[in-house]
Amino acid sequence: MSDLEQLIRTVPDFPTKGIQFRDITPLLADASAFGEATERMTAPWRGRGVTVVCAIESRGFIFGGVVAHHLGAALVPIRKAGKLPYATQRLEYTLEYSSDALEIHTDALKQGQRVLLIDDVLATGGTASAAAGLVEMLGGIVTGVQVLIELAGLKGRKLLEGREVRSLITYEGD
Repeated sequence: MSDLEQLIRTVPDFPTKGIQFRDITPLLADASAFGEATERMTAPWRGRGVTVVCAIESRGFIFGGVVAHHLGAALVPIRKAGKLPYATQRLEYTLEYSSDALEIHTDALKQGQRVLLIDDVLATGGTASAAAGLVEMLGGIVTGVQVLIELAGLKGRKLLEGREVRSLITYEGD
């Protein structure tokens, strides 16, 4: 178990029975660990030409701003439908038992910009895949996907095949 992983609290049966929720708030509350996590999330992408970090709502915002700063890149939020104030591009995606939608401002990216997607957790991959689709709709190039935690048992990487995906902490059984 890594030092960072020790700061992830598992909350059983949240938000519903049978779910093992991985709570990142203890990690965020430790300034040193938070700094280490954001540095480790940044390191693989240095020198790779990333010009924009797209942070996925909502906990992706926590890490995305810091990583963008470390990379000298712009920060673009990708939000749930109806949360952005200007003209948006929208992409609906399917979850296990429902659907959802993400949006990005239509003027958020320029053709050919190299984008790093950031989120806290990769689970089924639907959200990250939809975010990548939005970036590509606007002409951006998805350089990779960086998350703090991957729930490998949910096989989210399958929806991101062909993309570089990195995680700092992996839980196999979730």
